[in-house]
Amino acid sequence: MTRPTARVAVAVLAAVGLLAVPVGAPAPAQAGPPAGVRAEQTQILSVGGAGPFRIDASLTTLSAAGLIDSTAPGGCDDVVIAGVTGSWAGKILLTFRAGRLVAIGTATNPPHSPAGAGVGDSFADLAQTYGTRGALISNDAGTATAYLVRYGPRVELFTGHPIRPGVGYFQVGPASFVERSFRQGTPC
Repeated sequence: MTRPTARVAVAVLAAVGLLAVPVGAPAPAQAGPPAGVRAEQTQILSVGGAGPFRIDASLTTLSAAGLIDSTAPGGCDDVVIAGVTGSWAGKILLTFRAGRLVAIGTATNPPHSPAGAGVGDSFADLAQTYGTRGALISNDAGTATAYLVRYGPRVELFTGHPIRPGVGYFQVGPASFVERSFRQGTPC
């Protein structure tokens, strides 16, 4: 048993009362992120990606690495939505077009952007965080508003929440996919 595994086992046994821990003894170490993953790596979603999920990565490569949990059609012939495994499970959804990662999105916080913005922020908070770098935009139908931040050909897109004011979904990827999908209402 490795040292971190042994510490976790001791902590579990102590917690359920099967191992006595003397008063004044140091508390058992808390389990952290998986080996080789820093805690902050599961907190940041940037235009480059999130953890091992890099924009333009191959669905085949990520699947072969055991990082893809499930897939579903994305509404177009060449678009696939995927859930993930590991420390990012339940935090992000991936969108692939023609087998390449074109968008990562989340409805949770964390993760947040490198600037600290994320789900739950108001659009006013985003304006204060990004200043003139970002702007409010509307979709082509004029029925939805989002906050867009450009980084060259890639964007951060913060869309509204369906039942309360503020950000409900945060997405990153190439503007040619992420921004266009928002503006047109479809990834096709």
